[in-house]
Amino acid sequence: MIRPSSSAVDLIEHLQTLRSEENIAGMARFGIVTETAIGISNPDLQKIARLAKKDHVRALQLWASDIREARLLALYTFEPKRLTASEARTLAADFNSWEIVDCAADLFVEAKLDALIPDFAADEREFVRRTAFAMIAGAAVHRKKDPDESLIAFLPLIEAHATDNRNFVRKAVNWALRNIGKRSSICHRPALALAERLAASTDKTAHWIGKDAVRELTGEKLLSRLNPTAPQSPHSS
Repeated sequence: MIRPSSSAVDLIEHLQTLRSEENIAGMARFGIVTETAIGISNPDLQKIARLAKKDHVRALQLWASDIREARLLALYTFEPKRLTASEARTLAADFNSWEIVDCAADLFVEAKLDALIPDFAADEREFVRRTAFAMIAGAAVHRKKDPDESLIAFLPLIEAHATDNRNFVRKAVNWALRNIGKRSSICHRPALALAERLAASTDKTAHWIGKDAVRELTGEKLLSRLNPTAPQSPHSS
């Protein structure tokens, strides 16, 4: 039985009892790295995390196991207020999949480690760079009390890396741009301007990022939500 007092060893032993080869095969089809996977879904891991409760030291031990599910469980059970920038850098050095990155990015946003974003973006490792833009995307949605200007300030970073054609980077850059643009009417204007500039680029990756973002940021439903009394934009027709 899972308890708040359960050790990392106890939790890993429990995870091993839930092994599913069928689930592992299914995960691989979604681009999830399965070399160390046990085959447990994220919703089921979240249920285990709720029973186990937060425990920062134990989470570090779970992470050290190198098992996919144990690492996700670690990310769900770290104590955000205790997570340091140094620990976040150590975790990032191990990132090897989009799934782990996106889960960790949520943790880093909750831990308010925004100062790491420029450093992660400058890192040439694909999954570390993805972390920067996944953090921006997450902050745009979850950090509702932050001033809009704090998100707009990331647009130059998005533009600077819009030509990185690696799949997991370009998708995260696009994600960050779209989420900033959807955040508010204040964010929308500069984000759309950047999207249009990128869409006009001769660089294939920047063009894709911009064109896709323009399509979403000029959607009728979004424009109606951001400016309910404004006339319909010609872009949305």
